[in-house]
Amino acid sequence: MFERFWSSPFVKRIRRILLSTDALIDSSLFDSGRRSREMYENFSAFMARFHVSGFSRVAVELSCEALTLGLGGLIVMVALAGSAFQMTSEGDWLKQSDLAVTFLDRYGNEVGQRGIKHDDSVPLEEYPDYLVKAVLATEDRRFYEHFGIDVIGTLRALTVNARSSGVVQGGSSITQQLAKNLFLSNERTITRKINEAFLALWLEHHLTKREILQLYLDRVYMGGGAFGIQAAAEFYFGKSVKDVTLAEAAMLAGLFKAPTKYAPHNNLPAARARANDVLNNLVDAGFMSESQIIAAQRSPATPVDRQRDDSPDWFLDYAYGEIRKLTASGKLGDNRVLTVRTSLDSNVQKHTEEVIERNLREQGRAYHVKQSAMVVMEPDGAVRAIVGGRDYGASQFNRATDGSRQPGSSFKPYVYLTALMTGKFKPTTIVTDRPTCIGNYCVHNYSGGYAGSLPLAMALAKSLNTVAIQLSIAIGNGNAREGRAKIIETCRKLGISTPLEDTPSLPIGQSDVILLEHSAAYSSFVNGGKRTIPYAAVEIRNRQGDLLYRHDRDAPPQKQVLPLDKVVDLATMMKKVVEEGTARRAILGEGIDVIGKTGTTNGYKDAWFCGYSGTMGGCVWYGNDDNEPMNNMTGGTLPAGTWHDVMAYAHQGVPLKPIVGLKPEAKPEVAAANAGAVKTLELGGPQRPATLTKGAVQALESIEKKARAAGGGKQSMLAPATVAESRGSGVPAVGAVQ
Repeated sequence: MFERFWSSPFVKRIRRILLSTDALIDSSLFDSGRRSREMYENFSAFMARFHVSGFSRVAVELSCEALTLGLGGLIVMVALAGSAFQMTSEGDWLKQSDLAVTFLDRYGNEVGQRGIKHDDSVPLEEYPDYLVKAVLATEDRRFYEHFGIDVIGTLRALTVNARSSGVVQGGSSITQQLAKNLFLSNERTITRKINEAFLALWLEHHLTKREILQLYLDRVYMGGGAFGIQAAAEFYFGKSVKDVTLAEAAMLAGLFKAPTKYAPHNNLPAARARANDVLNNLVDAGFMSESQIIAAQRSPATPVDRQRDDSPDWFLDYAYGEIRKLTASGKLGDNRVLTVRTSLDSNVQKHTEEVIERNLREQGRAYHVKQSAMVVMEPDGAVRAIVGGRDYGASQFNRATDGSRQPGSSFKPYVYLTALMTGKFKPTTIVTDRPTCIGNYCVHNYSGGYAGSLPLAMALAKSLNTVAIQLSIAIGNGNAREGRAKIIETCRKLGISTPLEDTPSLPIGQSDVILLEHSAAYSSFVNGGKRTIPYAAVEIRNRQGDLLYRHDRDAPPQKQVLPLDKVVDLATMMKKVVEEGTARRAILGEGIDVIGKTGTTNGYKDAWFCGYSGTMGGCVWYGNDDNEPMNNMTGGTLPAGTWHDVMAYAHQGVPLKPIVGLKPEAKPEVAAANAGAVKTLELGGPQRPATLTKGAVQALESIEKKARAAGGGKQSMLAPATVAESRGSGVPAVGAVQ
């Protein structure tokens, strides 16, 4: 039967079809192989025509390598340019930066301006010719020739700096400096320099050279709290920039290099020496002859005799950034001329700067420390003072708001709070200080020894590293990684935005934080667990005086992010840090409860103290910009002492508030007396000036002028400090922050 089926016509047809298909496939493959060989032989014959040897082959190989590297470099440049060009994605980027803001302190006294004055900008064509030439000869001689980056000038600066083993010349063009002023911070990083270069190219493509120069001269910092060359001319010489002489123009052009160092009201001999260098630059650049500058050299400029109040530039930079964000969000409408009443306490700001400068001057060499920063803040986020560094004129980089550093043990309250929130721990829980390792990572205490069994509160007071690591393990139920994830979650709830590296050393503070955010997070420990968003603007009005924004009305309310009972437990523990632990220098005296924590990083590269009363507090940092180690400085030494000196002054004459949930140990009558009285500082510290109304300040100034006039210009009987100290204070306006 099988043979009959196999010989049937249907099967025979199927067999023929399959045989034909197989033959077709075989022939197709054969033809494809033959054609492929023919194509390869033809291609080889064609490419053989381009065969080179000897020097020609070397040239071809080098060209190919250059093309490959160039393509790779182009891909890298596009990747690097992405972040820079995102900053210019808004169509009205120039309009957004074109704000004119007048700032008032919390008492309504004017303290400074930012942006350009819309009704006071002088067109470039009205500038004296020698002023423009002086700027170009000193800052960027090839400004009209380069494409935004002066390659020749950069190479020259690198050569000079290498020979001098330091930074003697700058290589940034005017376009690069404008890019930094418009879009970037003053942070000294490779990323910022890369963004600066790409933004300079972008500006050169979108603006003319005259527009770039005009914007630069309108926005550059000129010292004395003056931004823009017009404001500087008015401040230093009491006249418009249109009317300055050659000698005055040279002095103004000399300010670009170091506004504070060469400011004539600070150091007139240095300003005149710098102006003489500018005059010589005019000759070297071929812009003027020696005969044209000789009169200016013989008769150097003399600034007007005016005593300037210290400008709170660090605070104003922060406040201006806040205003720009509000403008970009549309909360201020189309208004570009604004008056902003801030939360700034001018007296506290000035005193903070003085304390930091005095400490760095007197103890900086012994501790081998060159920089410091501090924030003074209320528990609701109102910023009373910001110091971003030692010298604003030397570097406008704000270490308090833009810099990130390792917090050391000042990070531990976040760890302890997370442990308390697990429900496994209380301040009285007994923990053991013992050798502790996670894998190959073993932690040691600062003292080098171990304290054995002790309450959790005392472990925080003694700042034991081993206990912090053990807590991170316990928080994760034996899994240290899960424990660290919960600690990071707590930090995020409190507003810490910096990337926190998930490493075994995280619980002892070996991941960077920003001082302002660190200060705000600590305020949650005294306000009952509410997240604190720092702010500077209390009220914002337009040119006509219309109220555009009020913080208590328009800002979102503080949000409860932590359980109150756990925050109170932590505050109780942190109070012991000040009273019995590493931060005893921060004690403010009877009637003022203080919580806080010190922090010191490996190698003494950073030293911190963060603390609060129920009224105000903040963080202090000491260190070096280049991460060079200090000489055995810990958070309990200079940082805690600085915090004490600032806060003891700041708490004078202000109503004292309790730490939420903490029962004051002082008698009620003592606390009440402290709340209403002006406290005298220990060790003969400075007395905070009593507040005066703005009218009273003006009256005192008028009396002083009359007294001087009557005395023939001699020193009046009115103490000079009386008016100077009172200018930064006054009676709070309605709704003022207290």
